[in-house]
Amino acid sequence: MSTMTPTVSAEPRERIGSRYAQRLRKAGRLPAVVYGHKQDPVAISVDGKSMLQMLERGNRVFELAIDGGVTETVLVKDLQFGYLGDNVVHIDFARVDFNEQVTVNVQLHFIGQPSASMKSGSVMQTDAAEVQITTTVSRIPEAIRVDLTEMSGTVLTAGDLVLPEGAVLVTDPTVPIISITLVSDVAEGEEVEIGGDVQPERIGESGGE
Repeated sequence: MSTMTPTVSAEPRERIGSRYAQRLRKAGRLPAVVYGHKQDPVAISVDGKSMLQMLERGNRVFELAIDGGVTETVLVKDLQFGYLGDNVVHIDFARVDFNEQVTVNVQLHFIGQPSASMKSGSVMQTDAAEVQITTTVSRIPEAIRVDLTEMSGTVLTAGDLVLPEGAVLVTDPTVPIISITLVSDVAEGEEVEIGGDVQPERIGESGGE
């Protein structure tokens, strides 16, 4: 985690409900709630643009000041997305202290290229972009650095990752993170799944009824 914990200014929400939340988002605010530590939940809103920028940088722990009051340390526990899945519409913050053990998802930052991917006909695929770990709040990393030049073989699993000091992997260690496949490994005439329900176009077939 960064040595500087960002401070976020929040405002209490006067009302709750989907229509009021939509008005907040149109005004550039993000609805949120703060809970935990045996205190009552508090409905708030934060500046949408600055919050999204901090989330994109990997920040997950903040000093939250509601309406200019006393700050408290909070952790992003959940992000709710719109129906298209491409925009954050609500944030859940949990009250924490820096020595508390928490379970969080952490993004993976890939650098370099594995030697196996340099062979002719090889295709490298990213199977997972984050893993779940348990660590203290004070040691939550913004991202886990993965040096692919040190990758041996054609599959890198979660159990192969080098975690920050004090972190324990929660994700199944057998889950693939990076996999490399040689095109020549696919038998001639065997169908290759492209993804989803997409089917290759067959020349000469009629597209109409």
